[in-house]
Amino acid sequence: MAKRALILVEGSITGNGLLYVQAAMRLGLQPITLSTDPTRYDYLGAESTEAIRVDTDNLDALIRECSRLREAFDIVGITSSLENVYATVGTLCQHFDLPGPNPTSIERCCNKFVQRQLLAQAGVPIPAYRLAANATEVESSAAEIGLPVILKPAVGSGSSGVRLCRTVSEIAEHTTYLLGGKHTWPSSPRILVEEFAQGGHYIAQIMGNEVIGITAAEFHRPPHFVFRGGIFPAPLTDEEHERIADVSLSCLRALGLGWGPTNIEIRWAKRGPVVIEVNPRLPGTPDPQMVQLAYGIDLTTEHIKLATGDGWNLRRRHSHTAAARILVPDRDGILDWIDGDTRAAAVPGVAQVKLNIEPKTPIVRKGDYRDCIGYVIATSPSLARTEAILQRAVDLISWSITPFPTLGEEEQSASPHLSARADVALGNR
Repeated sequence: MAKRALILVEGSITGNGLLYVQAAMRLGLQPITLSTDPTRYDYLGAESTEAIRVDTDNLDALIRECSRLREAFDIVGITSSLENVYATVGTLCQHFDLPGPNPTSIERCCNKFVQRQLLAQAGVPIPAYRLAANATEVESSAAEIGLPVILKPAVGSGSSGVRLCRTVSEIAEHTTYLLGGKHTWPSSPRILVEEFAQGGHYIAQIMGNEVIGITAAEFHRPPHFVFRGGIFPAPLTDEEHERIADVSLSCLRALGLGWGPTNIEIRWAKRGPVVIEVNPRLPGTPDPQMVQLAYGIDLTTEHIKLATGDGWNLRRRHSHTAAARILVPDRDGILDWIDGDTRAAAVPGVAQVKLNIEPKTPIVRKGDYRDCIGYVIATSPSLARTEAILQRAVDLISWSITPFPTLGEEEQSASPHLSARADVALGNR
Protein backbone atom coordinates (compact mmCIF):
# COMPACT_ATOMS: atom_id res chain seq x y z
CA MET A 1 0.00 0.00 0.00
CA ALA A 2 1.42 3.39 -1.01
CA LYS A 3 2.49 5.67 1.85
CA ARG A 4 0.33 8.73 2.42
CA ALA A 5 2.26 11.87 1.55
CA LEU A 6 1.84 15.61 1.97
CA ILE A 7 3.33 17.90 -0.67
CA LEU A 8 4.79 21.14 0.71
CA VAL A 9 5.47 23.79 -1.91
CA GLU A 10 8.61 25.61 -0.72
CA GLY A 11 9.46 25.98 2.95
CA SER A 12 10.56 28.75 5.26
CA ILE A 13 14.00 29.88 6.33
CA THR A 14 13.10 31.29 9.74
CA GLY A 15 9.32 30.77 9.82
CA ASN A 16 6.86 27.88 9.89
CA GLY A 17 8.41 25.47 7.39
CA LEU A 18 9.81 23.18 10.07
CA LEU A 19 6.49 23.21 11.95
CA TYR A 20 4.70 21.88 8.86
CA VAL A 21 7.26 19.12 8.34
CA GLN A 22 7.08 18.02 11.98
CA ALA A 23 3.28 18.17 12.09
CA ALA A 24 2.99 16.07 8.94
CA MET A 25 5.27 13.43 10.41
CA ARG A 26 3.26 13.34 13.66
CA LEU A 27 0.16 12.69 11.56
CA GLY A 28 1.88 9.72 9.91
CA LEU A 29 2.37 11.51 6.60
CA GLN A 30 5.49 11.59 4.44
CA PRO A 31 6.30 15.31 3.91
CA ILE A 32 7.79 16.00 0.49
CA THR A 33 9.05 19.53 -0.14
CA LEU A 34 9.14 20.89 -3.69
CA SER A 35 11.50 23.84 -3.94
CA THR A 36 13.46 25.83 -6.47
CA ASP A 37 16.39 25.52 -4.05
CA PRO A 38 15.89 22.93 -1.27
CA THR A 39 19.34 23.68 0.20
CA ARG A 40 17.94 26.95 1.58
CA TYR A 41 16.09 24.99 4.26
CA ASP A 42 18.52 23.52 6.76
CA TYR A 43 15.79 21.67 8.65
CA LEU A 44 15.03 19.39 5.70
CA GLY A 45 18.31 17.56 6.17
CA ALA A 46 17.99 17.52 9.96
CA GLU A 47 14.52 15.96 9.76
CA SER A 48 15.60 13.45 7.07
CA THR A 49 12.63 14.40 4.93
CA GLU A 50 12.44 14.25 1.16
CA ALA A 51 13.03 17.38 -0.90
CA ILE A 52 12.88 17.71 -4.68
CA ARG A 53 14.27 20.53 -6.79
CA VAL A 54 11.66 21.97 -9.14
CA ASP A 55 10.86 25.44 -10.43
CA THR A 56 7.98 26.43 -8.15
CA ASP A 57 7.19 29.42 -10.36
CA ASN A 58 6.34 26.98 -13.16
CA LEU A 59 2.87 25.51 -12.66
CA ASP A 60 3.32 22.90 -15.41
CA ALA A 61 6.56 21.71 -13.82
CA LEU A 62 4.83 21.35 -10.45
CA ILE A 63 1.95 19.40 -11.99
CA ARG A 64 4.40 17.05 -13.72
CA GLU A 65 6.34 16.47 -10.50
CA CYS A 66 3.22 15.84 -8.44
CA SER A 67 1.94 13.43 -11.11
CA ARG A 68 5.26 11.57 -11.00
CA LEU A 69 5.12 11.35 -7.21
CA ARG A 70 1.60 9.90 -7.35
CA GLU A 71 3.06 6.83 -8.97
CA ALA A 72 4.91 6.02 -5.72
CA PHE A 73 2.86 7.81 -3.04
CA ASP A 74 -0.74 8.37 -2.08
CA ILE A 75 -0.74 12.18 -2.29
CA VAL A 76 -3.43 13.18 0.21
CA GLY A 77 -2.75 16.91 0.38
CA ILE A 78 -0.81 19.87 -1.02
CA THR A 79 -0.11 23.00 0.98
CA SER A 80 2.51 25.58 1.93
CA SER A 81 3.56 27.92 4.73
CA LEU A 82 4.40 30.69 2.26
CA GLU A 83 2.03 33.35 1.00
CA ASN A 84 3.73 33.94 -2.36
CA VAL A 85 3.10 30.38 -3.56
CA TYR A 86 -0.26 29.83 -1.87
CA ALA A 87 -2.32 30.74 -4.94
CA THR A 88 -0.29 28.17 -6.89
CA VAL A 89 -1.07 25.66 -4.15
CA GLY A 90 -4.78 26.34 -4.64
CA THR A 91 -4.47 25.73 -8.38
CA LEU A 92 -2.60 22.46 -7.77
CA CYS A 93 -5.28 21.34 -5.33
CA GLN A 94 -7.97 22.03 -7.91
CA HIS A 95 -6.01 20.14 -10.59
CA PHE A 96 -5.61 17.05 -8.41
CA ASP A 97 -9.08 17.32 -6.82
CA LEU A 98 -7.73 17.93 -3.32
CA PRO A 99 -9.01 20.30 -0.62
CA GLY A 100 -7.42 23.73 -0.87
CA PRO A 101 -7.84 27.50 -0.96
CA ASN A 102 -9.51 29.39 -3.79
CA PRO A 103 -6.55 30.57 -5.90
CA THR A 104 -8.43 33.60 -7.25
CA SER A 105 -9.24 34.81 -3.73
CA ILE A 106 -5.63 34.28 -2.65
CA GLU A 107 -4.26 36.21 -5.64
CA ARG A 108 -6.58 39.15 -5.00
CA CYS A 109 -5.70 39.15 -1.32
CA CYS A 110 -1.93 39.06 -1.95
CA ASN A 111 -2.14 42.21 -4.09
CA LYS A 112 -2.44 44.83 -1.35
CA PHE A 113 -4.00 47.40 -3.69
CA VAL A 114 -6.70 45.01 -4.91
CA GLN A 115 -7.22 43.90 -1.31
CA ARG A 116 -7.71 47.52 -0.28
CA GLN A 117 -10.22 48.09 -3.08
CA LEU A 118 -12.33 45.06 -2.11
CA LEU A 119 -12.27 45.94 1.58
CA ALA A 120 -13.27 49.54 0.83
CA GLN A 121 -16.14 48.40 -1.40
CA ALA A 122 -17.42 46.23 1.46
CA GLY A 123 -17.27 49.12 3.92
CA VAL A 124 -14.46 47.62 6.00
CA PRO A 125 -12.54 50.35 7.91
CA ILE A 126 -9.08 50.79 6.33
CA PRO A 127 -6.48 53.57 6.11
CA ALA A 128 -6.68 56.10 3.27
CA TYR A 129 -4.52 54.85 0.39
CA ARG A 130 -3.27 55.53 -3.13
CA LEU A 131 -1.37 53.47 -5.70
CA ALA A 132 1.74 55.02 -7.28
CA ALA A 133 4.06 53.87 -10.06
CA ASN A 134 6.72 56.60 -9.90
CA ALA A 135 8.21 59.24 -7.63
CA THR A 136 5.86 61.99 -8.82
CA GLU A 137 2.79 59.90 -8.08
CA VAL A 138 4.17 58.90 -4.68
CA GLU A 139 4.75 62.55 -3.76
CA SER A 140 1.32 63.70 -4.90
CA SER A 141 -0.38 60.76 -3.17
CA ALA A 142 1.36 61.57 0.10
CA ALA A 143 0.31 65.20 -0.21
CA GLU A 144 -3.33 64.16 -0.70
CA ILE A 145 -3.32 61.81 2.27
CA GLY A 146 -1.21 64.00 4.55
CA LEU A 147 1.97 63.21 6.46
CA PRO A 148 3.03 60.91 7.98
CA VAL A 149 2.43 58.09 5.49
CA ILE A 150 3.44 54.47 5.05
CA LEU A 151 5.16 53.45 1.82
CA LYS A 152 5.03 49.76 0.97
CA PRO A 153 5.29 47.51 -2.11
CA ALA A 154 1.84 46.61 -3.42
CA VAL A 155 2.94 42.96 -3.45
CA GLY A 156 5.15 41.48 -0.76
CA SER A 157 5.25 40.14 2.79
CA GLY A 158 7.27 40.18 5.99
CA SER A 159 7.33 44.01 6.10
CA SER A 160 9.95 44.03 3.33
CA GLY A 161 10.21 47.51 1.84
CA VAL A 162 7.69 48.97 4.33
CA ARG A 163 8.60 52.28 5.96
CA LEU A 164 7.01 55.11 7.91
CA CYS A 165 7.83 58.44 6.27
CA ARG A 166 7.29 61.62 8.29
CA THR A 167 8.83 64.15 5.88
CA VAL A 168 8.99 64.83 2.16
CA SER A 169 12.70 64.01 2.16
CA GLU A 170 12.04 60.61 3.79
CA ILE A 171 9.42 59.91 1.14
CA ALA A 172 11.90 60.75 -1.62
CA GLU A 173 14.61 58.65 0.02
CA HIS A 174 12.45 55.54 0.39
CA THR A 175 10.92 55.92 -3.06
CA THR A 176 14.44 55.97 -4.51
CA TYR A 177 15.23 52.82 -2.54
CA LEU A 178 12.12 50.99 -3.74
CA LEU A 179 12.35 52.03 -7.40
CA GLY A 180 16.13 52.35 -7.73
CA GLY A 181 16.99 48.69 -8.03
CA LYS A 182 17.77 47.87 -4.39
CA HIS A 183 14.40 46.33 -3.58
CA THR A 184 13.51 42.98 -5.15
CA TRP A 185 10.08 43.13 -6.79
CA PRO A 186 8.09 39.92 -7.41
CA SER A 187 6.01 41.81 -9.99
CA SER A 188 5.84 45.21 -11.69
CA PRO A 189 6.92 47.93 -9.24
CA ARG A 190 3.89 49.59 -7.66
CA ILE A 191 3.98 51.47 -4.36
CA LEU A 192 1.08 51.70 -1.95
CA VAL A 193 0.95 55.05 -0.14
CA GLU A 194 -1.11 54.77 3.04
CA GLU A 195 -2.32 56.87 5.93
CA PHE A 196 -0.44 56.00 9.13
CA ALA A 197 -3.14 54.53 11.37
CA GLN A 198 -1.83 54.95 14.91
CA GLY A 199 -2.90 52.84 17.86
CA GLY A 200 -2.50 49.42 19.44
CA HIS A 201 -1.57 46.64 17.03
CA TYR A 202 -3.56 43.39 17.03
CA ILE A 203 -3.55 40.22 14.95
CA ALA A 204 -6.69 38.12 14.58
CA GLN A 205 -5.82 34.42 14.33
CA ILE A 206 -8.42 32.73 12.13
CA MET A 207 -8.99 29.20 10.87
CA GLY A 208 -11.81 28.79 8.39
CA ASN A 209 -14.50 31.21 9.55
CA GLU A 210 -13.60 30.96 13.23
CA VAL A 211 -11.60 33.57 15.13
CA ILE A 212 -9.37 31.43 17.36
CA GLY A 213 -8.06 34.41 19.30
CA ILE A 214 -6.35 37.79 19.03
CA THR A 215 -2.67 38.61 19.58
CA ALA A 216 -1.46 41.94 20.94
CA ALA A 217 1.70 42.78 19.00
CA GLU A 218 4.33 45.51 19.18
CA PHE A 219 7.13 46.77 16.93
CA HIS A 220 10.67 47.94 17.43
CA ARG A 221 11.52 51.59 16.81
CA PRO A 222 10.22 53.30 13.62
CA PRO A 223 10.61 53.93 10.76
CA HIS A 224 10.52 50.21 9.97
CA PHE A 225 8.03 47.62 11.17
CA VAL A 226 10.05 44.84 12.75
CA PHE A 227 8.06 42.85 15.28
CA ARG A 228 9.34 43.08 18.85
CA GLY A 229 6.96 40.56 20.40
CA GLY A 230 3.42 39.66 21.25
CA ILE A 231 0.95 38.46 23.87
CA PHE A 232 -1.72 35.84 23.25
CA PRO A 233 -4.55 36.21 24.03
CA ALA A 234 -4.49 39.99 23.91
CA PRO A 235 -5.66 41.73 27.10
CA LEU A 236 -8.92 43.08 25.66
CA THR A 237 -12.37 43.67 27.05
CA ASP A 238 -15.17 41.47 25.71
CA GLU A 239 -16.48 44.41 23.67
CA GLU A 240 -13.06 45.16 22.15
CA HIS A 241 -12.56 41.48 21.28
CA GLU A 242 -15.99 41.33 19.65
CA ARG A 243 -15.36 44.46 17.56
CA ILE A 244 -12.03 43.14 16.25
CA ALA A 245 -13.57 39.73 15.54
CA ASP A 246 -16.52 41.29 13.67
CA VAL A 247 -14.23 43.43 11.49
CA SER A 248 -12.03 40.42 10.81
CA LEU A 249 -14.92 38.24 9.67
CA SER A 250 -16.14 41.04 7.41
CA CYS A 251 -12.71 40.91 5.73
CA LEU A 252 -13.17 37.22 4.95
CA ARG A 253 -16.52 37.90 3.30
CA ALA A 254 -15.17 40.84 1.31
CA LEU A 255 -12.18 38.88 0.00
CA GLY A 256 -13.86 35.52 -0.60
CA LEU A 257 -11.73 33.80 2.03
CA GLY A 258 -12.86 31.42 4.78
CA TRP A 259 -10.96 28.24 3.90
CA GLY A 260 -7.90 27.47 5.99
CA PRO A 261 -5.76 29.92 7.97
CA THR A 262 -5.88 33.71 7.83
CA ASN A 263 -4.24 36.31 10.02
CA ILE A 264 -5.50 39.87 9.97
CA GLU A 265 -3.46 42.82 11.24
CA ILE A 266 -5.47 45.60 12.84
CA ARG A 267 -4.71 48.95 14.47
CA TRP A 268 -7.05 50.26 17.17
CA ALA A 269 -7.16 53.87 16.00
CA LYS A 270 -9.29 56.77 17.28
CA ARG A 271 -12.19 55.51 15.17
CA GLY A 272 -11.80 51.95 16.41
CA PRO A 273 -10.43 48.86 14.62
CA VAL A 274 -8.78 49.68 11.28
CA VAL A 275 -7.62 46.82 9.03
CA ILE A 276 -3.97 47.16 8.04
CA GLU A 277 -3.51 43.88 6.18
CA VAL A 278 -5.18 40.53 5.52
CA ASN A 279 -2.77 37.61 5.12
CA PRO A 280 -4.25 34.35 3.75
CA ARG A 281 -1.91 32.07 5.72
CA LEU A 282 -0.74 31.23 9.20
CA PRO A 283 1.24 34.03 10.84
CA GLY A 284 4.97 33.45 11.13
CA THR A 285 6.84 32.15 14.13
CA PRO A 286 6.29 32.56 17.07
CA ASP A 287 2.51 33.15 16.73
CA PRO A 288 1.48 29.51 16.11
CA GLN A 289 3.53 28.42 19.12
CA MET A 290 1.85 31.04 21.32
CA VAL A 291 -1.63 29.89 20.28
CA GLN A 292 -0.73 26.28 21.07
CA LEU A 293 0.77 27.16 24.45
CA ALA A 294 -2.17 29.34 25.46
CA TYR A 295 -5.09 27.32 24.11
CA GLY A 296 -3.65 23.91 23.20
CA ILE A 297 -4.63 24.39 19.55
CA ASP A 298 -1.94 23.41 17.04
CA LEU A 299 -2.86 25.57 14.04
CA THR A 300 -0.26 23.93 11.79
CA THR A 301 -1.61 20.44 12.46
CA GLU A 302 -5.21 21.55 12.02
CA HIS A 303 -4.33 23.23 8.71
CA ILE A 304 -2.78 20.00 7.47
CA LYS A 305 -5.86 18.05 8.56
CA LEU A 306 -8.02 20.41 6.55
CA ALA A 307 -5.72 20.12 3.52
CA THR A 308 -5.88 16.32 3.65
CA GLY A 309 -9.66 16.17 4.07
CA ASP A 310 -9.55 15.01 7.69
CA GLY A 311 -11.68 16.52 10.42
CA TRP A 312 -10.06 19.26 12.46
CA ASN A 313 -10.53 20.21 16.11
CA LEU A 314 -10.33 23.87 17.13
CA ARG A 315 -11.56 23.32 20.68
CA ARG A 316 -9.53 24.97 23.44
CA ARG A 317 -7.78 22.48 25.72
CA HIS A 318 -6.87 25.10 28.34
CA SER A 319 -6.64 28.86 28.80
CA HIS A 320 -3.20 30.24 29.62
CA THR A 321 -1.27 33.31 28.47
CA ALA A 322 1.74 33.11 26.16
CA ALA A 323 4.17 35.90 25.31
CA ALA A 324 7.12 36.16 22.94
CA ARG A 325 10.06 38.49 22.47
CA ILE A 326 11.82 38.78 19.12
CA LEU A 327 15.58 39.33 19.41
CA VAL A 328 16.78 42.06 17.04
CA PRO A 329 20.30 43.55 16.80
CA ASP A 330 20.72 47.28 17.35
CA ARG A 331 23.57 47.74 14.85
CA ASP A 332 25.23 46.30 11.76
CA GLY A 333 28.55 44.49 11.99
CA ILE A 334 30.11 41.13 12.81
CA LEU A 335 28.51 39.11 15.60
CA ASP A 336 31.36 38.38 18.02
CA TRP A 337 29.41 36.16 20.36
CA ILE A 338 25.89 35.41 21.60
CA ASP A 339 25.04 33.38 24.69
CA GLY A 340 22.63 32.94 27.56
CA ASP A 341 20.12 30.89 25.58
CA THR A 342 20.70 27.79 27.71
CA ARG A 343 20.20 29.75 30.94
CA ALA A 344 17.12 31.44 29.50
CA ALA A 345 15.61 28.10 28.46
CA ALA A 346 16.05 26.81 32.02
CA VAL A 347 13.84 29.54 33.52
CA PRO A 348 10.58 27.91 34.73
CA GLY A 349 7.77 28.86 32.39
CA VAL A 350 9.97 29.40 29.33
CA ALA A 351 8.62 27.23 26.53
CA GLN A 352 11.20 27.86 23.81
CA VAL A 353 14.39 29.76 23.14
CA LYS A 354 15.60 29.85 19.55
CA LEU A 355 18.69 31.55 18.12
CA ASN A 356 18.85 31.91 14.33
CA ILE A 357 22.43 33.09 14.11
CA GLU A 358 25.94 31.96 15.04
CA PRO A 359 29.07 33.90 16.02
CA LYS A 360 31.18 35.49 13.27
CA THR A 361 28.11 36.02 11.09
CA PRO A 362 27.94 39.43 9.36
CA ILE A 363 24.77 41.36 10.20
CA VAL A 364 23.18 43.95 7.91
CA ARG A 365 19.75 44.98 9.14
CA LYS A 366 17.00 45.11 6.51
CA GLY A 367 14.17 46.64 8.50
CA ASP A 368 11.97 43.57 8.07
CA TYR A 369 11.50 39.97 9.25
CA ARG A 370 15.09 39.10 8.30
CA ASP A 371 16.37 41.18 11.23
CA CYS A 372 15.18 38.54 13.70
CA ILE A 373 18.16 36.72 15.23
CA GLY A 374 16.08 34.66 17.61
CA TYR A 375 13.12 34.62 19.97
CA VAL A 376 11.97 33.60 23.44
CA ILE A 377 8.49 32.30 24.31
CA ALA A 378 7.07 32.01 27.83
CA THR A 379 3.74 30.84 29.21
CA SER A 380 1.83 30.64 32.49
CA PRO A 381 -1.77 30.84 33.73
CA SER A 382 -1.58 34.64 34.19
CA LEU A 383 -0.50 37.62 32.10
CA ALA A 384 1.60 39.29 34.80
CA ARG A 385 3.48 36.10 35.60
CA THR A 386 4.08 35.34 31.92
CA GLU A 387 5.49 38.80 31.28
CA ALA A 388 7.79 38.49 34.31
CA ILE A 389 9.06 35.09 33.15
CA LEU A 390 9.69 36.39 29.64
CA GLN A 391 11.60 39.43 30.83
CA ARG A 392 13.76 37.35 33.18
CA ALA A 393 14.68 34.99 30.33
CA VAL A 394 15.37 37.78 27.82
CA ASP A 395 17.65 39.54 30.33
CA LEU A 396 19.86 36.42 30.40
CA ILE A 397 20.60 36.57 26.67
CA SER A 398 23.33 38.92 25.44
CA TRP A 399 25.56 39.41 22.43
CA SER A 400 28.34 41.57 21.08
CA ILE A 401 28.58 43.09 17.59
CA THR A 402 31.69 44.74 16.19
CA PRO A 403 30.59 47.48 13.77
CA PHE A 404 31.86 47.35 10.20
CA PRO A 405 34.80 49.68 9.51
CA THR A 406 33.62 53.19 8.72
CA LEU A 407 34.62 55.15 5.65
CA GLY A 408 38.14 56.47 5.94
CA GLU A 409 39.43 53.55 7.99
CA GLU A 410 42.10 51.31 6.66
CA GLU A 411 39.69 48.45 6.05
CA GLN A 412 37.02 50.50 4.30
CA SER A 413 37.55 48.62 1.05
CA ALA A 414 36.37 45.45 2.81
CA SER A 415 33.10 46.98 3.94
CA PRO A 416 31.10 46.42 0.71
CA HIS A 417 32.35 42.86 0.63
CA LEU A 418 31.23 42.24 4.19
CA SER A 419 27.83 43.76 3.49
CA ALA A 420 27.33 41.45 0.55
CA ARG A 421 28.33 38.46 2.66
CA ALA A 422 25.87 39.54 5.33
CA ASP A 423 23.05 39.71 2.83
CA VAL A 424 23.75 36.15 1.79
CA ALA A 425 24.28 34.85 5.31
CA LEU A 426 21.05 36.22 6.76
CA GLY A 427 19.07 35.38 3.64
CA ASN A 428 19.99 31.69 3.85
CA ARG A 429 19.22 31.06 7.48
